[in-house]
Amino acid sequence: MTVTVETGQWQLDATASTVGVRHRTMWGLVTVKGTFGTVGGSGEVRPDGSAVGTLIFDVASLDTGHAKRDTHLRSGHFFDADHHPEITFAARSAELRDGDRVHVVGQLTVRGVSRPLSLTARVTDRDAAGLTLDTEFTVDREPFGMGWNQLGMIRGRATVPATLRFTRAAA
Repeated sequence: MTVTVETGQWQLDATASTVGVRHRTMWGLVTVKGTFGTVGGSGEVRPDGSAVGTLIFDVASLDTGHAKRDTHLRSGHFFDADHHPEITFAARSAELRDGDRVHVVGQLTVRGVSRPLSLTARVTDRDAAGLTLDTEFTVDREPFGMGWNQLGMIRGRATVPATLRFTRAAA
């Protein structure tokens, strides 16, 4: 099935969207999971069918269910929320391919450091009210200045699962 999406402005529905993070720690024995409670974003579908847009995650809203760990994640060892309160992903190009697959090329900015990021999302729901994209990708923390790793406990890449619900923006 090939998905078609109306041209124009689209808004992220934060109440129907989730962005999380998973990372193995304790030498791979434990997986820490968290969710960003405050996310926002918008985009535009162009007449040629391609899309551009921006997603924003509030670093202080990251919740792993453990207050002390959350405070540490907001510190200078990791996200440095006092100096860099937001994570942004700027989609420079998003194109539907292979029916319901969306190939996205963009730039991820964490701690003021920007790096290219390409990912594939899948359109999982489309109706008169909007559309939903699901994706999961991995990120290496070190290029973003998050190399803290006491006793070598944290290895590998962080996984970012996201379900993003977009609705048509009011004219």
